[in-house]
Amino acid sequence: MDFLQLAKDRYSCRYFSEKEIEQEKIDKILEAARLAPTGRNSQSQKILILTDKEELSKLGGCTPYGWNAPLVMLICYDKNESWKRRCDGADGGIIDMSIITTHMMLEVTNLDLGATWIGAFDPIKAREIYNIPENYELAAILPIGYPAEDAHPSKLHNDRKTIEEFAFYNKF
Repeated sequence: MDFLQLAKDRYSCRYFSEKEIEQEKIDKILEAARLAPTGRNSQSQKILILTDKEELSKLGGCTPYGWNAPLVMLICYDKNESWKRRCDGADGGIIDMSIITTHMMLEVTNLDLGATWIGAFDPIKAREIYNIPENYELAAILPIGYPAEDAHPSKLHNDRKTIEEFAFYNKF
């Protein structure tokens, strides 16, 4: 598939079928995470994969979203392993996890699955519910599944600024 077409086809899927995700597809999504670039190649990602119905049901304790997806991944990074910027000590982990999550979402679309990046969650409750180690930071929650028959992009999906509105050559 053409990359730009893949990027256009990807949308935030909020309606999932109950069909289970094959392990082969889960492995490919994780391979996309493994291949994603990270600062200084730190590869600090730690991903909790939820497939058990009881574990999935706990998701509501930290976010109102999840849309009954049969697979949810909690994308974390290890603060002890992530790259830190020398001049100010800024932690590159959140940037790395953004890159990783984007790679995963594009592979999800490539596999004819759907996903939504959840950033609206309570990290303290998530840490308690899923026993996330103190040195791990939760960056994103990614529900994944086969789109339901009535799944569709939001009305705003194709509402994009022109390149001229955001790109500037040589000066702002």
